Amino acid sequence: MIKHQLKGSASQMAVCQIDQGQTVYCEAGKFLWKTANVGIETRFTSKETQEANKSKGLLGKAMSTAVEVGKKQLAGESLAMQYFTPNGGSGLVSFAGMLPGEMRAIELDGSRTWTAEKDAFVAAEETVKFDIKFGGFKTGRRGGEGFVLEQFTGTGTLFIAGAGNFIEINPSEYGGKIQVDTGCVVAFDDRITYGVERIGKFDAQGLKTAFFGGESMSLATFEGDGAVILQSVSMVAFARSIVGAAGQASTEGTAGSIRGILGGGTD
Repeated sequence: MIKHQLKGSASQMAVCQIDQGQTVYCEAGKFLWKTANVGIETRFTSKETQEANKSKGLLGKAMSTAVEVGKKQLAGESLAMQYFTPNGGSGLVSFAGMLPGEMRAIELDGSRTWTAEKDAFVAAEETVKFDIKFGGFKTGRRGGEGFVLEQFTGTGTLFIAGAGNFIEINPSEYGGKIQVDTGCVVAFDDRITYGVERIGKFDAQGLKTAFFGGESMSLATFEGDGAVILQSVSMVAFARSIVGAAGQASTEGTAGSIRGILGGGTD
């Protein structure tokens, strides 16, 4: 397990102490800072794939590399990961998510599998295996989040991040099932069954909810006796706000934006 501290409140970062013999990897863009004795290596494949490739021919190596890179591309991750290993003793390295919000360290002991939304992954110990999980085309299409999720197995420390604050819920404590805005999903363990269901019909009331209430016609569902981690900021609503603000800025121009900030006048 990786010794670490989560720093900050509104926007957290993980400061990790990596001891001799330990390695941590992250998605490109999640690294913040490190001590000088921690080396960086950029890899397209994991250590397991590299070890397996030693006994393969050129074609076999190319195929296994293509499979792993393809998984990352399907999951929306960068094609290469950055690996951090200390030299000559322990070192420090820090990571954070892409948006202001909370972080969580999940300790995997080999008995549980965790599934995460594609933007939640920040970093993990090298002994944690990254893979993808297909939620099913129908589920992904209804949920609006895509049908590819990220799956983490093995042993070691996994770091995830979200927008806003986290809340952890066990559906068994609320009748066995909860319904969630698809943009609020962060991660859940393998005791949970994930799905997507419609909450309204294509009638006047359903369309009113979707278009004027700002809600989707579908919600994510979680059933079982396990852990579900949700975030307080819906990524769907957040993206909608950013697109709306960008469109307004491009339409009104700089002067119009300044007028809006100053209350309508620049004179």
